[in-house]
Amino acid sequence: MTEDATDSQVWDPYGTLRRVLWVGGGQWAGKSTVTRLLADRYGLTCYNYDYHDARGHNDRRIARRIRLGHPPADPDPDATWVNTTPQDMAAETLAGFPVRFEWALDDLRALVSGRPVIAEGWGLRPELVAPVLGSPRQMVVMVPTEAFRDRQLRELPRAAAFGPRVSDPARAQRNRIERDRLVADDAVRSARRLGIRVIEVDGTRDADAVADIVADHFRPYLPPLEKRDP
Repeated sequence: MTEDATDSQVWDPYGTLRRVLWVGGGQWAGKSTVTRLLADRYGLTCYNYDYHDARGHNDRRIARRIRLGHPPADPDPDATWVNTTPQDMAAETLAGFPVRFEWALDDLRALVSGRPVIAEGWGLRPELVAPVLGSPRQMVVMVPTEAFRDRQLRELPRAAAFGPRVSDPARAQRNRIERDRLVADDAVRSARRLGIRVIEVDGTRDADAVADIVADHFRPYLPPLEKRDP
């Protein structure tokens, strides 16, 4: 998509969105770690979708529920995580991403930075990001292989833990894992349809090596490496 098309379709008052580098994909692929490494190496401004979505957007989420005639409180945890199917959970998650993406765009529009902005998170879906891209090279989609997802669940405390208080934590965790797999698979299909690069993370490379791959993909948009004091 050209810059003119971006200007005409997406409000971008400071030209920030045109310069964003996007890292989307599946849960537990190392998106946050890789993005932090690149931000540190190149002096980028980093936007963490999950942090804003879970905290800064909560007032918007409550206001939207009320506007739609729903109770302002979060849905019952058992209804959300236990008494449902992963397929229904994935469909609901995918249906909610467009609204949440608009909130993320609002955050990004407000940023003014002398360096590129790098944004990461599973809600940065290829089909949503595509209209603001100047080039497909401004986005990558990172997804874990099945084996690496299993490893993350065994070794990463925040992946293995289940936060909400539910009647059947084991079933809730199984549902969450399968939902995440379905959502990641959908991101891969969308990215490939749009010509956006997919990076499968299998655990054979450490985070710095995966960051090297992502940096090489983003090379035309990255500033020179930050000089370090000895």
